[in-house]
Amino acid sequence: MRNDFSRLKSKIFLQVVVIAIATPILGMLIQNILIDGLFQASFAEGFIQLCQNTFDISYYEGLDIYQQLFRNHKSWWLAGIFFLLLLLAFYAALARMTRYFNEVSMGMDQLVAASDSEITLSPEMDFMAAKLNKIKSILEKREWEAKEAEQRKNDLVVYLAHDIKTPLTSVIGYLSLLDEAPDMPQAQKAKYVGITLEKAYRLEQLIDEFFAITRFNLQAIVLNKERINLLFMLQQMADEFYPMLTPQGKQVAVKVPDGLTIWGDADKLARVFNNILKNAIAYSYDDSIIDISAVQQGGDVVIIFSNQGNPIPLPKMDMIFEKFYRLDSSRSSNTGGAGLGLAIAKEIVSAHRGTITAESNQKYTVFTVTLPNWDTEIRKS
Repeated sequence: MRNDFSRLKSKIFLQVVVIAIATPILGMLIQNILIDGLFQASFAEGFIQLCQNTFDISYYEGLDIYQQLFRNHKSWWLAGIFFLLLLLAFYAALARMTRYFNEVSMGMDQLVAASDSEITLSPEMDFMAAKLNKIKSILEKREWEAKEAEQRKNDLVVYLAHDIKTPLTSVIGYLSLLDEAPDMPQAQKAKYVGITLEKAYRLEQLIDEFFAITRFNLQAIVLNKERINLLFMLQQMADEFYPMLTPQGKQVAVKVPDGLTIWGDADKLARVFNNILKNAIAYSYDDSIIDISAVQQGGDVVIIFSNQGNPIPLPKMDMIFEKFYRLDSSRSSNTGGAGLGLAIAKEIVSAHRGTITAESNQKYTVFTVTLPNWDTEIRKS
């Protein structure tokens, strides 16, 4: 960092030295050539003649005035000339330095204007040009990412709005059939009621996703921490997903040491684990086992979710924790979400001073959540 300015400092120093040397040389030339040399006699004669013509005085009276103003105060005139030269030299040096500030200012104007062209400065300001171009690149990338996130959000809102209409149409249709045919056979009535209830649940899920979208950036995460039995929480969650697992022949195996505890918000961490497990169920192979394990490593507890399924492409690995990003946009309405699950999970884990990462290969996809354990958190508190 310090060497960035070396070339600029060298050039400014050289310019100042040149001006500092040139100033006294110029002053001595003025003294020896103009004052003590060529112009002295002619200047004196001209000044005396000017006094004679202006004040109507004799030659000797004009000479006396010349002596009093110039010859007797020569040192003062020389000092004044040198002072003027120093001011001019200082102005010249300052003008050269401010030129660099003007270049930087123009570069910043170009940065603000979001110009497509690259910012270029003087050769000795290459380091500053590189920094400005780097900032320009970062700002352009962030703007692109913001537009991409907004576009994904808009697409998902349209997608959800469209999908809300589908189950709502079904609910209205089946309820109309039930209303129009009160003597409908019991078996058929039960079938229609079951379909209507299923569509109503789907409608509720889509509405919840709408609320999740609107709430995501509008509220800060407030934690109500308590001591959590990790084995109990994960086992209970696995039991709750049993109806989703059974039709596909999938199982969840929880391997957590008894008595392992963490310090955090139980409801919000349950949402984290719920979102990860839901993702693992959606993308794992049929008749496979989803492993959930936890170990204590130093002052942290590491929770690992591992499932067998198609690998996540490497370009998408960096995006799965972004809001409104759906790994597979072609998934059906019955399984697709708003792309908020993993993004919200990351926010909650970060609020707990933990980390969440993912890795995927041809055999397994693994999500790892690292959280401070109970004893560590209590000591920090």
